[in-house]
Amino acid sequence: MERPKIGLVLGSGGARGLSHLGVIKILEDYHIPIDYIAGSSMGALVGALFGAGQSIEHLYQAAKYSRRNYFLDVTVPKMGFFQGHRIEEYVRLFTHGRKLEDFPIPVSIVATDLHSGKRVVFTEGDAAEAVRASVSIPGIFVPVRKDGRLLVDGGVVDRVPITAVQEMGADITIAVDCAHYQSVAEVNSIYDVIMQSIDIMQDEVVKARSANADVLLRPDVSRFSSRAFTNISEIIQEGEKETLKHIDVIQKKMNNWKETP
Repeated sequence: MERPKIGLVLGSGGARGLSHLGVIKILEDYHIPIDYIAGSSMGALVGALFGAGQSIEHLYQAAKYSRRNYFLDVTVPKMGFFQGHRIEEYVRLFTHGRKLEDFPIPVSIVATDLHSGKRVVFTEGDAAEAVRASVSIPGIFVPVRKDGRLLVDGGVVDRVPITAVQEMGADITIAVDCAHYQSVAEVNSIYDVIMQSIDIMQDEVVKARSANADVLLRPDVSRFSSRAFTNISEIIQEGEKETLKHIDVIQKKMNNWKETP
């Protein structure tokens, strides 16, 4: 019997999204294949780098030595504080300038169209530009203008884009939500205000949609800042721990899967 196709869904979450790396490592350690990836915001960034062929060991090292100012290029505030060119070039470097359709692992990148309010899913074209759009937190990064659309963070409309990976052909979906709303979270900056607002708006939607995932992973990262790229090792470890808790469930679902006509 042919094995099921596994789809990995990586949600938004700022720095907390680095827990996705821990998830991927444990899946690899237990030989769980990853056939498709869909991501929003930080999930799009991690998914694109891994999908383009970067090893998880290399991504661990890159994450541990990364600093927030690597990605920020200040501009005169009009539609955002940061241009986003630095992060686009970072992605272009680590994906070797590949287009999405040329990735070893197919990746869908989710963004939000500010004009229509609808989800935009990129499955082909410039990977760096797609990720740049998906990570563009409204009010923080300048939106991306593309094909008559004004694109911002995919987490605005689809924090954990489960349907995107199902549309790619996944038989079993493993979804990772690391941005869940916490009522006691500290709010000290405009970034905190925006991120907390998005999380609040999305929280009920994610709860409803998460039922569509075969396995939902929620790394315990709420105690870490979503904006200050510190405690990176601990954030990654939470992704590892959460995945280890669910390995038996994942393996059971794979073993019990039967291909249907």
